[in-house]
Amino acid sequence: MGKELIGTVISDKMDKTVIVEVERLTLHPVYGKPVKKRSKFVAHDPENKCGIGDKVRIKSCRPISKTKRWKVVEVIEKAKTEELVMEEVDLSS
Repeated sequence: MGKELIGTVISDKMDKTVIVEVERLTLHPVYGKPVKKRSKFVAHDPENKCGIGDKVRIKSCRPISKTKRWKVVEVIEKAKTEELVMEEVDLSS
């Protein structure tokens, strides 16, 4: 059992590795207004199936490298940019 988080892939330039940004809301300690907090996690993606903008579920695991302590469990939602690129290719043909 490990901790699971849901976030958005912001970088997939490395091989078998993605950077996932997890956003959460907390209350400001003095004013009580909701404030967005963001954290970045380096996650292991062995099949290179994630792309920028994908919504993914990550799970904590044993250390894989110096910074990788998370792995991608599943891709919840693919980014919409891929669909737009495919439509542009079809229109130009």
